[in-house]
Amino acid sequence: MKRKNIWIVSTCLLLASMLLASCSTPTSATTTSQTVTSTTAVTSTLPKTTSTTAATTNPTTTSVTSSGNWWDKLGKPQYGGTMSLRINKDVVNFDPYNAQTLTSVETAWLERLFTDDWTMDPSVWSYQLLFRPTEYTKGFLAQTWEFSDPNTLVVHLRKGIHWQNIAPVQGREFIADDVVFHYNRLLGLGSGYTKPAPYYATVVAWQSLKSVTTTDKYTVAFNWNVPNPEFILETLRGPSTGQDIEAPEVVKQYGDASDWHHAVGTGSFILQDFVSSGSATLVKNPNYWGYDERYPKNQLPYIDTLKVIIIPDDATALAGLRSGKIDFMDQMSFQQSNSIQKTNPEILQLPILPQQALTIDPRNDVAPFKDIRVRQAMQMAIDLPTIAKTYYAGTVSSAPSTLTSAYMTGWGFPFTQWPQDLKDQYTYNPTQAKKLLAEAGYPTGFKTDIVADIAGDMDLLQVVKAYFLAVGVDMEIRTMDSASWVTFVQTGHKNDALAQRGVSGQLGNTYEPPRQLNRFQTGYSVNWCMISDPVYDAFYPKAMASTSVDAMKQVVKDANEYVARQHFSISLLLPSLFAFYQPWFKGYYGQSAAISGTAGSPQLISFYASRFWIDSTLKKSMGK
Repeated sequence: MKRKNIWIVSTCLLLASMLLASCSTPTSATTTSQTVTSTTAVTSTLPKTTSTTAATTNPTTTSVTSSGNWWDKLGKPQYGGTMSLRINKDVVNFDPYNAQTLTSVETAWLERLFTDDWTMDPSVWSYQLLFRPTEYTKGFLAQTWEFSDPNTLVVHLRKGIHWQNIAPVQGREFIADDVVFHYNRLLGLGSGYTKPAPYYATVVAWQSLKSVTTTDKYTVAFNWNVPNPEFILETLRGPSTGQDIEAPEVVKQYGDASDWHHAVGTGSFILQDFVSSGSATLVKNPNYWGYDERYPKNQLPYIDTLKVIIIPDDATALAGLRSGKIDFMDQMSFQQSNSIQKTNPEILQLPILPQQALTIDPRNDVAPFKDIRVRQAMQMAIDLPTIAKTYYAGTVSSAPSTLTSAYMTGWGFPFTQWPQDLKDQYTYNPTQAKKLLAEAGYPTGFKTDIVADIAGDMDLLQVVKAYFLAVGVDMEIRTMDSASWVTFVQTGHKNDALAQRGVSGQLGNTYEPPRQLNRFQTGYSVNWCMISDPVYDAFYPKAMASTSVDAMKQVVKDANEYVARQHFSISLLLPSLFAFYQPWFKGYYGQSAAISGTAGSPQLISFYASRFWIDSTLKKSMGK
């Protein structure tokens, strides 16, 4: 059975984001099952007004000089050519209103208020992480911003941005009313909308936004019920594709923006054609407003055509990569990395920071798992260092994870910082595990089962099954197709009389910290472990009441330690992932999560893909 990282599917539940990122339950899945027998530290500050000035000269290609910029090593940007990216799920909707539940490519023609700092040295902060601290936030459609009071963010839009010259918008100027319409529609705050989009109705963070209003043609005020600037900017800057702003005229004329024939935005690419289960073809927007921040005289995008190819099967996609038909793909395992290295050493590779850890998620509200001793015993039954050394061939850290990723400098809780008594609870100790089970009333162990996505890593589950069986926990593995599994863990699972039943990624996430604090809150939509803990529930409101970044970080640290001590989820490891790309795919240095998200669903295409280029001369010389 082919391997495939299980966390990819669970990340898809949390973003379209992402994510990193958030998804909600599909509406048409039918549950079926079968039995299987076989970084650099940085200092955070409160957000300040930021501005970026776009050049207005005619497009020319700027030569690389000896300026000493870190990006000089990436080469000289070139215009022209076609770039091909792969996604692994069909696109069934093009409206950001629905983007949290569906794979989407609308980020190629729609844009958002904030984005990444294209000039940021990756040694300072890695944009492989889904979370970006606010001090690294840059304006996209936003030019500058400031807080008029702790609850109100005032955003000043760039002037001179125009919608693509496509009916029914016909190239009119992008203005503040467009922003207000988008958020009112998304969150049910006005413009004729009284209810939020289904997914956003469940997200606690967005429930804090009270109103979005215009103060003039180019200025928008966001009023929140929390006085926390870090949280406010994090929420608006988050990875969700729902942040991409659609044209009001499209929604008003057609009822929504779900039909690809009605695709129109402010972005760098225009959707020219779409074939379901096949591909999306996008062409250069000749009137695009954006310029390359590294080469301010260069109008974007560099490439003429962008192909987004839908290939669910990894083997088929890898064949396309080997033949040169695909320029970039990521989320690949170390086994696939080894294979590519042997067969096609000319294809370039980069290791990608894991976006979340694999976990086994017991229902904390039913026996035997409501007893913390049982959950702790299951954790101590698993030999993480041996799995890291043998199963992953030493390519991953052997450290367990807690709530936020240890890679999020200042916001994570690395294993090296854990108190020794807590480390001991995650150390392989089958003798102590059996003792804990006996104390909990299970001296001979117990039987249970686990429901997992069939697209996940069944070999890994067999390894875990063997470890559990050694201490008396007899775990039957049941599988479901991906859609049914999603439905099960979010709906059917809640009514199941037995224990939890899924493998997911509840720990070690790289989403913005407030969203992480929601994860195990009572009643939260992705609280698959069914936790109801008043101590944990207090962390989120405490974080929202923080008036400094340091205070907020302390709350996140306390939550991390509490989650680790409570063993809400059983931590496995952070699997190694790799990005593969062709030698002629230029300008890339590892911004994987921003290009294709964590589930093969592209994020920020208009921003990133417009700044990459194809070395056509090199491609031709290689016979491709």
